[in-house]
Amino acid sequence: MTAVMSLETATLVWIALPFLIGFSIYLLPKLARPAAMVMACLSWVYSLLLLQQDTALTMQLMDSFGVTLQLDALSGYFVLTNAMVTAAVLLYCWSSNKGAFFYTQVMVLHGAVNSAFICADFISLYVALEVIGVASFLLMTYARSDRAIWVGLRYLFISNTAMLFYLMGAVLLYQSGGTFAFAGLAQAPPEAIALMTLGLLTKGGIFVSGLWLPLTHSQAETPVSAMLSGVVVKTGVFPLVRCALLFPELQPLLGLLGVGTALLGVGYAMFEKDAKRMLAFHTVSQLGFVLAAPAVAGFYALTHGLVKSALFLGAGQLPDRNFKVLQKQPIAWPLWGVLAIAALSISGLPLLAGFGAKTLTLKTVQPWQVIGMNLAALGTAISFAKFIFLPHGNSKEGSLTASAEQPAATSINNPGFWLAMGLLLGGLVLANGFYLEAYSFKSMAKAMLTLGSGWSVYWLVIRQVPLKLPSMMEQFDNLIGTMSLMLTLLFWMVLA
Repeated sequence: MTAVMSLETATLVWIALPFLIGFSIYLLPKLARPAAMVMACLSWVYSLLLLQQDTALTMQLMDSFGVTLQLDALSGYFVLTNAMVTAAVLLYCWSSNKGAFFYTQVMVLHGAVNSAFICADFISLYVALEVIGVASFLLMTYARSDRAIWVGLRYLFISNTAMLFYLMGAVLLYQSGGTFAFAGLAQAPPEAIALMTLGLLTKGGIFVSGLWLPLTHSQAETPVSAMLSGVVVKTGVFPLVRCALLFPELQPLLGLLGVGTALLGVGYAMFEKDAKRMLAFHTVSQLGFVLAAPAVAGFYALTHGLVKSALFLGAGQLPDRNFKVLQKQPIAWPLWGVLAIAALSISGLPLLAGFGAKTLTLKTVQPWQVIGMNLAALGTAISFAKFIFLPHGNSKEGSLTASAEQPAATSINNPGFWLAMGLLLGGLVLANGFYLEAYSFKSMAKAMLTLGSGWSVYWLVIRQVPLKLPSMMEQFDNLIGTMSLMLTLLFWMVLA
């Protein structure tokens, strides 16, 4: 009983602390970096407490308003992802000229993401997602350029439209059952489930509703892209995973969307010539992996968050974003090394956590999902061959300077970059311990066959074909129209 009370008390303090630190940064701006780093470390400690939970602990707050929190190992994986990605971004920016406003928004975003990962009711989740949307918008527009402001406003409008659908669904849920709790979905009308699912699919970057993501993530500053792709979009996927575990009858619907998302994202990523857009499209694909197997979604979300943050931070140091240019200009061995390690992990190379996560996911999916998910895994190997086979040389031949996008303070000559890479890539090695059963001869042989096949397709086909898929579906008006079509489809699927 004492341990339960201690965890409940620690949870309340942990939820409030990042917001307190964030707003206190304005009073003591010189403490912005260390205070933010302390908060990231506290989240890391708290996530370990959650991972040790054998059974879920439910907290009821403000009963008349229906605020419910659920603390378990699933939340622990997602909170750990948030802690490590935030810490890596802080290290990366340590020597930059980011002001107190930037670190305030990072802390507000960190706290809201943490809250979303322990919510078990739809109204407190709505509040957390809205705070995440505003904080993300402010970070996207931090550079104050015309392009950044337009991309940020585009994101904010799409996010608010999605949340309007979500809120209408939450109201219908409350009318039918008198509760906002996730458990209330058992009595929810089909239109409520369809509306809330559409909002979460859009926020989470799932299937065609998530095609706002590539432009947004690729145009943001490098550390912001790392946070958005590494952890923020998972706040839309997490509630879907939680509901799928509560109600197995939802799993076929979400599983189908997971397979479709994995294939859609990787299809675009294979032919994308821009490095950051390719990473953003692949975030869409990997979110499909998270959604396709809810029972193991936490582990996959952790490995993807570490990999994608490392890749975005590394890609920000490339001398150019165009792969055609990069194939003619050798980069430095150290930079190529970190990019290659992260790319090999997400491609499923043994000895890195991506191998265990992908093996566990493919073993967990339903039989009808196997072909699609294996094709997506092959597409992943093809896509990331673009990074693995970049030309590289010694420090005199390669590029050791920051890209035009990044100031010199965040170039790879800066210790903060290497500390961030050490944290993320070290995490990929240590996370192997979560699923050592993956290291069977059959699993490792399959992984190596997938890698070999993917690299062969890259060299023989993808590298030779100057094909670029149309970006029509990413246009603003088409994105809004797609939401309406998805709502109709979801309503039909829920009824079926």
